[in-house]
Amino acid sequence: MFENFNVPNELTPSDPRFGCGPSLLPVEYVQSLLETGPHLLGTSHRKGPFKKIVKEIQEGLKSYFNVPEDYEVVIGNGGATFLFDMIGLGMVDKKITHYTCGEFSSKWFKSSKLIPWIEQKEINVDYGQGVVYEDHSDSDVVAVTLNETSTGVQLDSLPQVNDDQLLAVDATSGAGQVPCDVSKCDIFFFSPQKVFASEGGTFVAILSPKAIARSEKVQEQDRYIPEIMSWKLAIDNNRKHSTYNTPSISTLFFLNEQVKAMNVLGLDRVIELSREKADVLYNWAKEKDYLDLYVKDEKFRSLAVATIDVDDKYPAEDLCKRLADLKIAYGIDAYRKLGRNQFRIALFHNVKKDDLVKLTKIISLAIESN
Repeated sequence: MFENFNVPNELTPSDPRFGCGPSLLPVEYVQSLLETGPHLLGTSHRKGPFKKIVKEIQEGLKSYFNVPEDYEVVIGNGGATFLFDMIGLGMVDKKITHYTCGEFSSKWFKSSKLIPWIEQKEINVDYGQGVVYEDHSDSDVVAVTLNETSTGVQLDSLPQVNDDQLLAVDATSGAGQVPCDVSKCDIFFFSPQKVFASEGGTFVAILSPKAIARSEKVQEQDRYIPEIMSWKLAIDNNRKHSTYNTPSISTLFFLNEQVKAMNVLGLDRVIELSREKADVLYNWAKEKDYLDLYVKDEKFRSLAVATIDVDDKYPAEDLCKRLADLKIAYGIDAYRKLGRNQFRIALFHNVKKDDLVKLTKIISLAIESN
């Protein structure tokens, strides 16, 4: 349907990266890395230049999220999915309750379910619906997903936990942009390839003293925990501004550049800017009779990932392919397992509001021309 569609020059975005996978990593960060020459890449992660970057990230994130001084920022290899197992193996004493509302929150529950020596409970809602909290008083870890990347559903509040429970929050596609009081979380973790504009394969976990104490308690039990998933080793190394095993230095360099840039604005301003961008897309979807908002309840509508259904007369996948072929917009197709005629568009910090406005005009022009 859209094979002959072309985009007017005045509507060409300044950057085509609107995807919710690896995010818009500024080219200037790559240029800054290049300027380090032979003095960073290839450096041991036990040496000063690397430790300096890790320390800056740790201090920068603590400042950005305004977390208590006794919280610790732990960085390691593996990404957020790696932490699904690491938390189940090393932070759950007896039982974990998972609140699920999409593909990635369900994936976390499935990871816990494979560990035979802990109990697991799932409290789920249909995809596109927001999480509603129930009784989880029988669990020592409560697991929630701040922003469900697959559906564009975000939490409107955090669940209450008592002194004997840990609140674990997978914040991968929302950290830094979706409102969340990190001081109310015990394990707040994410991969940096979303809002924080880096690459995959790395995790960041902000831990409360209660979570650190729990990891020490579980470590003493006679249970299997692979060395690579040892919280003790991860924490001990990060206290030295290092990592347990060799990381990607470029990934951490890009993360540090983004943390510094976002600290200039501060969390409140970043959230404010994300609301402005969300308004662009959600108001556009309300105005067009061939579009519909996938997340019906406004309070659960994401400030980081917008999901917009399209009338079946207009195949969104075909338009996504055409725009990608034209190098106009990458990655705006629906999450593959949802199977919906839908656009899924990132509102991440580096995606410009003006470019989102242009994208809405491009899509409208394509559809209304048919």
